[in-house]
Amino acid sequence: MELIRGIHNIQARHHGCVLTIGNFDGVHRGHQALIEQLKLEGRRLGLPVMVMIFEPQPLELFAGDKAPARLTNLRDKAKYLAECGIDYLLVVKFDPRFAANSAQAFVAQLLVEKLGVKFLTVGDDFRFGAARLGDFTLLLSASEEYGFDIVSTQTFREGGHRISSTAIRDALRDNELALAENLLGHPFCISGRVVHGDKLGRTIGFPTANVPLKRLVSPVKGVYAVEVVGLGPDPLPGVANIGTRPTVNGVRKQLEVHLLDTTLDLYGRHIDVVLRVKLRDEQRFSSLDALKQQIANDEQTARKFFGLKHS
Repeated sequence: MELIRGIHNIQARHHGCVLTIGNFDGVHRGHQALIEQLKLEGRRLGLPVMVMIFEPQPLELFAGDKAPARLTNLRDKAKYLAECGIDYLLVVKFDPRFAANSAQAFVAQLLVEKLGVKFLTVGDDFRFGAARLGDFTLLLSASEEYGFDIVSTQTFREGGHRISSTAIRDALRDNELALAENLLGHPFCISGRVVHGDKLGRTIGFPTANVPLKRLVSPVKGVYAVEVVGLGPDPLPGVANIGTRPTVNGVRKQLEVHLLDTTLDLYGRHIDVVLRVKLRDEQRFSSLDALKQQIANDEQTARKFFGLKHS
């Protein structure tokens, strides 16, 4: 998969494609099924498959911290889309200037002139262009004018559950991690680069790897039994806190992971943290000693979950 960062990096060789446009937050099973259908069209027409996403996601620009919690950061989104077997991922910078473009300009200048779209699939609720005046009806009319095919995506369901990013956020909010994993088609994972923290965990006997949450809103918060993958042949069990650390008056949202029975220097490394079960909500304790005792309890609960000997 080739990553195209920005409209200015679209080249002549990218002209002529089958395309879908959306947030693709989580790259869940509905997204995966849509891409499989798009790949069939690509093979039928002999054209490469392109996915267009926006960064930040539009509501993150318009609504700020009132936007829906993001399931996947850009790095993870690109990784999952690459695994789907697409040819190109176009990441369009979504800023006020781009948002002010008319719907007609979006179609004529980007979809037709730059990308040479021959087949397009979008949700029937897709809105675009200044004042969100562009819709599926406008695209249908444009497809006749410019000579490309267009279809609307269908909502995928399984066992009465709608497979959508919203349904996954709801499952995570309700601590239904197994349901979220089923809807996603892969475990829910938070990833990021480990940075230096204040070393508080080390001073109370529970050293942690600290990962800033580069999201306006996190879909999960609290204390979880987790597995860290990618650091060796097997997942490494641990305990993670996702939140702001109220006991020490923290304000920045971050992920802190304490590995069980493993000591590694992770500074600067990119880690993937898979949430397995929620242990409790984040809370403020009256003292560091009380916090230390609760963390020890959390560790024992996690050990029991993973079938490990108590320390």
